[in-house]
Amino acid sequence: MRKPVIGIPMGDPAGIGPEIILKAMAEDKIYNICTPVVIGSVNVLNKIEQVIKTGLKLNKVNKVSDAKYTFGTIDVIDLNNINADYLEWGKINGSAGKAAYDYVVKAAELGMSGEIDAIATAPINKESIKAGKINFIGHTEMLAHLSGTEDPLTMFQVRNMRVFFLSRHLSLRDACDAVKKEKVKEYIKRSLEALKRLGINEPLLATAGLNPHNGEHGMFGDEEVREISPAVEECAIEGLNVIGPIPGDSVFAMALKGRYDGVLSMYHDQGHIATKTVDFERTISLTIGMPFLRTSVDHGTAFDIAGKGIASGVSMYEAIRLAAEYASVYGR
Repeated sequence: MRKPVIGIPMGDPAGIGPEIILKAMAEDKIYNICTPVVIGSVNVLNKIEQVIKTGLKLNKVNKVSDAKYTFGTIDVIDLNNINADYLEWGKINGSAGKAAYDYVVKAAELGMSGEIDAIATAPINKESIKAGKINFIGHTEMLAHLSGTEDPLTMFQVRNMRVFFLSRHLSLRDACDAVKKEKVKEYIKRSLEALKRLGINEPLLATAGLNPHNGEHGMFGDEEVREISPAVEECAIEGLNVIGPIPGDSVFAMALKGRYDGVLSMYHDQGHIATKTVDFERTISLTIGMPFLRTSVDHGTAFDIAGKGIASGVSMYEAIRLAAEYASVYGR
């Protein structure tokens, strides 16, 4: 059986991306589930290898078909776009930001052409991206633009719990105002469709409540009564497999036990706290709705420890593993 090809853009060269990629790919289990290829800089990877000493060899390739895919050797599509000799670990650097963007562009090209089956991204730094005069704030916006996708959907997964978000980077006040019936209906439908694209037949989605105890029938917050419940009821009438709202203090625990295939969180931190408290390192972000699947570590470039050899590769390993797991079923 053909193993999926996973493209791994290296992230910010000055951050922990190069280190966690080496550490993740030092696990031979990676090669049992996929054929990974890194898009980045051989010189930068060699520089951090001198610190962490994994013993891995780097194989510079020009295209995916040239890769060896053998444990002990990391195949790298080397864009040769950063001078490792002058690179300072943990420093905001416009050249590093531009290089990180170039890796994403190449990965998107390979994803669009079908040469790779999914992308697992290492972290980029927003300030370095800005200093590099790249007008995108993050991976999702970059990949949406590069793939021609209007509004991709974000999902977090930890163990068997999958969480979607009604809103992302809004203030808490604005996030509460964003809980409207039509928007909840839209995201119920999008979340269910995303679960189907991930190979889950007839998924069951639960919607979280917004207020404590679902507002106790409007005694302290009436968004459940006015917006969320009507949205769920109308979707159920349309034949969609959705229930809720379920109070936020219990819906995630029940999802973790397998009662639901996914949960629609009402705002950013509600779902982030629920997933990351279960297992911070193994919480993985997925971007769904593009022609290719993208997974990502859910942490930043960790400039404070970059280059010190102490970063954990667990999250990068999980991002690659999950990309491989879903790549073969992801609906195009």
